Amino acid sequence: MKIGIVNDSNMATQAIASTLQSSPEHHVLWTAQNGPDAIRLCSENTPDLVLMDLVMPGMNGVETTRAIMRSCPTAILVVTASVSLNCALAFQAMGAGALDVIATPTLASNDGRSGFLQKIAQLAVIIANPLPSAVLRPNHSHKTARAVHSTNNTLVAIGCSAGGPAALAEILTALAPVERAAVVIIQHIDARFIDDLAGWLKGFSKDPLQLVAEGDLIEPGRIYLAGKHGHLETQARSRLHYNPNLGGRAYQPSVDVFFASIARTWRGRALGAVLTGMGRDGATGLHAMRDAGFLTIAQDENSSALFGMPKAAAPFASEILSLSAIAPRINQWIHSSPKI
Repeated sequence: MKIGIVNDSNMATQAIASTLQSSPEHHVLWTAQNGPDAIRLCSENTPDLVLMDLVMPGMNGVETTRAIMRSCPTAILVVTASVSLNCALAFQAMGAGALDVIATPTLASNDGRSGFLQKIAQLAVIIANPLPSAVLRPNHSHKTARAVHSTNNTLVAIGCSAGGPAALAEILTALAPVERAAVVIIQHIDARFIDDLAGWLKGFSKDPLQLVAEGDLIEPGRIYLAGKHGHLETQARSRLHYNPNLGGRAYQPSVDVFFASIARTWRGRALGAVLTGMGRDGATGLHAMRDAGFLTIAQDENSSALFGMPKAAAPFASEILSLSAIAPRINQWIHSSPKI
């Protein structure tokens, strides 16, 4: 891949470039020490991937990410010396369209360099994954698999990737206390930083928000964030299970895997929503949920930081909504009758 590096530290730039040079499939296209130079270089010589620092003088990584995504959309990976110290900025950058976040590699740590290259290889799969050429309109010709759903078990499932943290913050802020429902979130993010994301999202939630532990019971009035132990699935008796044995997917946990498990096993009411993100994860699972008779939603293009995932899911969405309309729709649905 052709890669641009944005970092105001010569030592960090050297460590990143050295790590990339150890893998022959990567080529450092250019380096920039500040936001304005990065924006200009992206426009003049667009790379496959930009490695974006967060803390820079003048224009920080969040502002630079936002400007690049507006002027010449490009895949961006946030690279920072300390994700924990800079988690708010990291998640703001992801909200602006960055795909993920990872710690800066060091020349002294082989483990850090290996993990860094693995992350880039993972993103390369997503970047190369083709998207539908056009948004198809929702197809309502399929009959629902279940005519009646119980009101006793009500589940809201949300999947997102790049742009997700900011979208989730907006939805959680606007979401009324869920009370009668449970909410489960699948957010694509490096597993090492999921604890930081959970802590950050708690600040926006009116309900208790927790990372999913193996075997957790899905309980009304709670919000669950998928963790780092495998692909999350629902099981019988409203339990959550991590399945570590499903390979061949760029991200773990997968939105498709979780949504498909809802279609197979959930015996209450369910709503699935695919939000902003790059790639196609969520489309197949949303299709399965719609065919099982559940309400399905895709975020619209204008409000998506990246329209890849919702674009792929749009043909299987009962409704295509702006980000600002999604939380009110969920509020309405939770307190509506069982009929979708």
